[in-house]
Order: sequence, then structure tokens, then C-alpha cells
Amino acid sequence: MMIKALLLIFEPAATWDGITRARRSLYFVLMGYLLPFLAFTSAVEAMGLVHWGKWQSGIARLRPFSPAQAAGYEVAQMLLTLVVVFISAKVIKSMGETFHTRHTFTQAFTIVSYGLGPLFLLRLLDAFTISPWVGWSIGIVLSIAILYHGVPRVMEPDPSHAFGLYLTTGLLLVMITGILRYATAAYLTGNLTRLHPFLPG
Repeated sequence: MMIKALLLIFEPAATWDGITRARRSLYFVLMGYLLPFLAFTSAVEAMGLVHWGKWQSGIARLRPFSPAQAAGYEVAQMLLTLVVVFISAKVIKSMGETFHTRHTFTQAFTIVSYGLGPLFLLRLLDAFTISPWVGWSIGIVLSIAILYHGVPRVMEPDPSHAFGLYLTTGLLLVMITGILRYATAAYLTGNLTRLHPFLPG
């Protein structure tokens, strides 16, 4: 899981070639890669939230999360991430068809799941007391970079349409993951006032 994400960062072309040759099913990508990967990063992040906490802007100090709060947050983030992946895959499949090329949902799901691997990996930084936006910023830049190699290999668009599909895929993922990051960062830093009663007292 984590090794695959690292390989995509350092050897994107060869790693995407391997992913393409394997032609894994949607079930395999979901159960054999995505869910275990998200579970691992969520567990590490939860331990960090309990041990170190996050900077709460309302009180201007670090406040640790209770185990129950950290677990609840991670479960919610994991579910929202899965929603983001499935919606993104559906939209990317539809966008690909505007370029007069037929794609399967599995192809789109594969490109999103593996393409966002660096972003999921950099969530490990959320275990520490740095800004939640640091991990997202680095992760999304790396994800956009590896998608340059992944989109033409996995989606197999016409060569004349490959760059356009890459750009639209990248912009979609920046937007939708940015919205998710905004919501989770607001909670972590105590800026969602309606959820303050659930933060440690």
C-alpha cells in the first residue's frame, strides 16, 4: 500500500505500467489497496491526535483529542474520502466520454485511487502539530505530478485528447479534495463552532 504510493512518486512511469498490466478489478483496488491504505493512515493520524493534539485557534493552544473523538473523526474522514473517490471516478469517466473515448468505471476508479496515493500518504503529517494544509498541499502537488503518467496509461484516451483529460482530471481532484480538506481542517483546528462540544474540554 504505502510502498505503492512511494513507487508512484519516485518511479511513476514504471509503476503505472505495472498497474495497467495487472488490470485489477474494482473490488481488488478497493479492498486490497484503498481501504487498507486509508485504515493505516487513519490509525497513525488518530494516535497523533491523541498524543499531541492540534492547535485550536479559539483558545490559542494545543488540545489533545480523546481516543473516542480521534476514532470518530477518522471514521468520518475515511467515509468521506471513499465518497470523494467514487464521485471523482464517476465524473472522470463521464469527462473522458466527452473526448469521444469509452472508459470503464474501473479505469476511472483505478486512476483516482492510485493517483491520490501521495495525498493519502501525506495525511500522516496530520499526526503531528503542523497545519493540516501542509500535508494536503504537498500531497496534491505530488498526485497531480504522477497523474501525468497515469492518465494516458490507465484511461487510454486518444493521444490528441490525453493532455486535456489529464488537466480536467487534475483540476477536479484539486477542487474536490480541497473541499474535503477545508472541512476536516476546520474541525481539527476548532473552527467548526457547532462541533466544539465534541472537542476535549
